[in-house]
Amino acid sequence: MKKNQLLLFLFLVAINTVIQGQQNQKLDSLINLLEKSKESEEKADILNEIIQIELYSHPVEVKTRINELIKLSQKIDYKKGEANGYYRKGGYFLNKGILDSAEYYHSKSLKIHTDIKNTKGILNNNVQIALVYMYQNKFDLTYEHLNRNIQLYENRDSLKRTDDFKFIGSTYHTFTNAYVKQGRYNMALKSELKAHRLYKELVDDEIYQADALNSLGHVENSLNNYEQALIHLKEANTIFAKHEDHFFELITLVNLGNSYYGLKNYHKTQEIHRKGLKLAQELENKGYAALLWGNYGNTFEKLNQLDSAIISQKKSIELYTELDNKMSILHPYVNLGNLYRKTNRYNDSKYYLDLVIREAGPNNLNKLLALAYEFRSNLNEDINKPVLALEDYKKFKQYKDSLFDTSKTQQIESMRALFETEKKEQQIALQEKEITVLEQKASISNLQKLLLGIGLLLSFIGFYAIRQKMKRNKLEKEKVDAELEFKKKELTTHALNLARKNETLENLKLKAQELKQKENTGTGYNQLIRSINFDLQDDNNWQNFSRYFEEVHKDFNSNVKSKYPSLTSNELRLLALLKMNLSSKEIANILNISPEGIKKARYRLRKKLDLTTEDSLQDLVLSL
Repeated sequence: MKKNQLLLFLFLVAINTVIQGQQNQKLDSLINLLEKSKESEEKADILNEIIQIELYSHPVEVKTRINELIKLSQKIDYKKGEANGYYRKGGYFLNKGILDSAEYYHSKSLKIHTDIKNTKGILNNNVQIALVYMYQNKFDLTYEHLNRNIQLYENRDSLKRTDDFKFIGSTYHTFTNAYVKQGRYNMALKSELKAHRLYKELVDDEIYQADALNSLGHVENSLNNYEQALIHLKEANTIFAKHEDHFFELITLVNLGNSYYGLKNYHKTQEIHRKGLKLAQELENKGYAALLWGNYGNTFEKLNQLDSAIISQKKSIELYTELDNKMSILHPYVNLGNLYRKTNRYNDSKYYLDLVIREAGPNNLNKLLALAYEFRSNLNEDINKPVLALEDYKKFKQYKDSLFDTSKTQQIESMRALFETEKKEQQIALQEKEITVLEQKASISNLQKLLLGIGLLLSFIGFYAIRQKMKRNKLEKEKVDAELEFKKKELTTHALNLARKNETLENLKLKAQELKQKENTGTGYNQLIRSINFDLQDDNNWQNFSRYFEEVHKDFNSNVKSKYPSLTSNELRLLALLKMNLSSKEIANILNISPEGIKKARYRLRKKLDLTTEDSLQDLVLSL
């Protein structure tokens, strides 16, 4: 057994050595070509290719090459090369977290690429500028630049070079990152799946698929699905490490640390943090180093190693101060304030918590405000100031409740946007079928008029008309099939939205009951609970669902009633939902009963249908 493990280890080492050797061999070959080349556009393009390899693997040396590319391109008046140089310089500063410089150089590159009508350069710079704005929480500007790329992609048939859109998946990938940062997770999943599909269809490069996996891991972390996130992130990290793509390896390590932290595996979290900090230092990326030091401090706090936690948060503050990042620095400030409270350094604690409250308020950083007021309430309680403690606790509750409302609003808006997007896509597909049918009808009509005027070809006309009629019948059938498919999707979407709505209302009801018990005020909350109960029991929702269902599954209810007349209306509802192949959780949400209630209902239904333990209820329902 040990011998087999040793052989496997040596095999993996050999494979990794070969891959690294291939990358280094390509770089050495390009450097040899560069040394032999005269000042020309070809030399500038070789320089650009070398920079692309070295940008993440040799970040210190690459800055000199970028300046060399810009200087050479300006000297020989090579506009594309100059624009590429500015693009690389913008990427260099973006990797370091110096956002103002990144925006400046990407904007210069975008202007030149626009002037020379280089579509690929325009697309790449729009994505990078969108990333800069996303990091600054300027989401309107983020989506503006990304939508410019989508417009270009939709009009690609009018352009000379459609292969420039090979990497359009990166635009949807950036949409995902922005949606996640805003808490719009359903939209994030939809855009990332589209990015992954486009990468597979157009690129066929595992690096880009690793980008999608890393992003999917980030989304799963945001949804607290940490185990699923680890599956995606480990695969992405392996690919980035294999290709020596150190910057994206660093991003993946941050996400991996968040997964293990969510799983409360704090020692493994610290191991990941140490790897990330070492890599951030090698890349000279102070932005990610500051983030990791803050996360490291949070892990030390969980392990009750408070002195180490304080040192880590101070490291984070030091780096954010060097970067002049006045918003991100508030995170280690609030954590440090709480750590000083726990170590009885009350004056220092009050200083940092007051600072966070003063700075976070005007910038609408409600999550930080809630945290700061909670920590300061605990501080005032520790130093025996109950009146101030109560005031801060009320502020904490106010901001916490506003965060809860905002989160639910974001979920509802995300579901609505997702529903509207799917509905539009389905309508477009149906319209395309209708247009095809109309075009075919017009074609048939014109041909008939022409052929009727030619008496000598009557026999040919008859044959042609029959053939065209067959085609028309085929298209009509396809149209009917498309309408049925549209109705099926609309039915499923309606059912899932009904389930999500009931789940959201149930959560709001539980929250209202919790607040009623805590604050001892019943009237307003009782009215809210009654309103929620009324909406949960509203038969109009089921009537709308039944109408959609009957359009897709005609005569289902009448067939079931004739075959099993003893079934109740509630059992007919359960059969309809089983017919749609929905999960027990989704059925429970729609019928507003518990999962245990669904099990009992299924058991009673099986008895009425006279099914044995070997018979499948699902198979019977699908056959009806």
